[in-house]
Amino acid sequence: MSIYDTPIASLDGEPLDLHQFEGKSLLVVNVASKCGLTPQYEGLERLQERYAGRGFSVLGVPCNQFGEQEPGSPEEIRTFCSTNYGVTFPMTEKVEVNGDGRHQLYEQLTKTPDGEGKAGDITWNFEKFLIAPDASITRFRPMVEPESAEVVGAIEASLPG
Repeated sequence: MSIYDTPIASLDGEPLDLHQFEGKSLLVVNVASKCGLTPQYEGLERLQERYAGRGFSVLGVPCNQFGEQEPGSPEEIRTFCSTNYGVTFPMTEKVEVNGDGRHQLYEQLTKTPDGEGKAGDITWNFEKFLIAPDASITRFRPMVEPESAEVVGAIEASLPG
């Protein structure tokens, strides 16, 4: 099964067709509103604004598994993100990224090793997966800033066309 075939809902509860991102460059990030890394939303939104017209999108995936740092309802999450960070990129429903309840999307993503060759569980909020148009995946751990040379370089190299 392709990663784009994975069923998931948007933050508003409607089905989100991941096929809309096929052939594009997609940065999937498990996000949280009450985390020390929450200011990464700023960098993620700047990436969205900078590259959206070139076949790129961020996809925010709320998760409450790390210190219960995403306790809000969908409406609370949406309001927080738009009010505090001006988020315009799409967001999914709140999911689990680790453990027995791990969402199918993360069943696939967590098989991808990071730069040190380590695959497996998500370590914390704001872990990033760049899915290139050819469906290859690059993994960045939470402390890697969205606008770091490492992430920006990978995005630019993966942009379609």
